[in-house]
This record gives sequence, structure tokens and C-alpha cells, in this order.
Amino acid sequence: MQYAMLIYEAPEAFESRKKRENDPYIGAWRAYHKALVEAGIYAGSDPLQPPETATTVQVKDGRRQVQDGPFANTKEQLGGFTVLECPSLDVALEWAARCPAAACGTVEVRPLAPEVRQRVTG
Repeated sequence: MQYAMLIYEAPEAFESRKKRENDPYIGAWRAYHKALVEAGIYAGSDPLQPPETATTVQVKDGRRQVQDGPFANTKEQLGGFTVLECPSLDVALEWAARCPAAACGTVEVRPLAPEVRQRVTG
């Protein structure tokens, strides 16, 4: 089963991405990524640009509305995602607890829905 880990980070975590290579947070992410790959459960991931680079689109009454910035105005913002191939939710949760962002942000674990993708893509 595949699970998405949605990584929510505080502004400080986004700021650390701009720092030099020896930043402890980035080092923790490197070690975590290596552990996921070595465990054979890594299926993909990508970080996101900071929240202020987001653009939100909605259609109301048939008209497109565009707004700069993220949809939610919260302290923590979606910083990226990782997809894991795990035998169970419990295993995915164990890996989520090891994620560097779990100590300073929030990690949401959600099963992917391949059956919905199949219905949508035909």
C-alpha cells in the first residue's frame, strides 16, 4: 500500500532551505532520505517552494478567482510530500515519526487512492 506523508513546516524550516549545506535540519533530512531508500519503501518525494510563492485558484459562479499566497493562513504550511510503499499504516506511521519535520512541524499520513485514479484516468 502506498501512503503520502504530507509535511507541514513552520517558517523556520522553510528558511533553513536557504542556508548552507551544513544546516542540521537539512542534514537530518539527508539521513532520513537515505534510511527510507535503504529500507526499500521510498517511492518518491519533492519539497515545495515557500508558501508566499503559492497562487490559489477558485471558480465561483463560473468565474476564475486568483489569489496570491497559500489557501490556508496558518503558522505551518505544506512544505512537501513523500510517498512510501509500506505493508501497513502502522509501518507508515513509524516512518512518519522518524521524519525530521515531526519534531518541529506536523506530518500527516494518508493512504493513496489508486482506485479513484483508475476511475478518473480510465
